[in-house]
Amino acid sequence: MKRSWLFSLLFLSGISVSAQDWIVTSNADSSLVIGRDKRYDLLVAKQRRLNITRQTVTGYRVQIYFGSNRPKASEVKIDFTSRYPDVPAYLSYQQPNYKVRVGDFRSRLEAQQFLGKIEGQYPTMFIVPDEVRLPGLK
Repeated sequence: MKRSWLFSLLFLSGISVSAQDWIVTSNADSSLVIGRDKRYDLLVAKQRRLNITRQTVTGYRVQIYFGSNRPKASEVKIDFTSRYPDVPAYLSYQQPNYKVRVGDFRSRLEAQQFLGKIEGQYPTMFIVPDEVRLPGLK
C-alpha cells in the first residue's frame, strides 16, 4: 500500500514537472528559477486577442425610458437624438419592456452631471451601470 501511494506521488509530481518551462534569472551572487506551465503563454495570447476585440468597458448610462410601448420608446430616442446629437442613444428590448439609455460615461460622476443637464425633460430618468463603448482616440 505504501508503495502504490509513493508511486502515485512520484508519478503525479513527474507530470507537473514535465508540463512546465523553466525561466532562470541569474545575478552575480544568486539565481532564481521559476517554473511556469506552457499553457500560461497560450492563456496570455488568448486574453490579448479578447482585449483587442472587446470595445466596451464597465461604465454608466442614463435611462430615460422604460416601458412596453415600442413606438413610444422609438419616439423618445428620436426626440433625445434631435436634442443631443453628440450623445449616443440606445434602444434595447428586455422582455417585455423596451429601454432607452443614453450616453457612454466611464464614471458615475459624469453620468450624474449629464443627468443634471437634462433634468426635467423626461419623466423618469436614472443612472444605470452598463457596458459602454470606449471613447475614440484623439
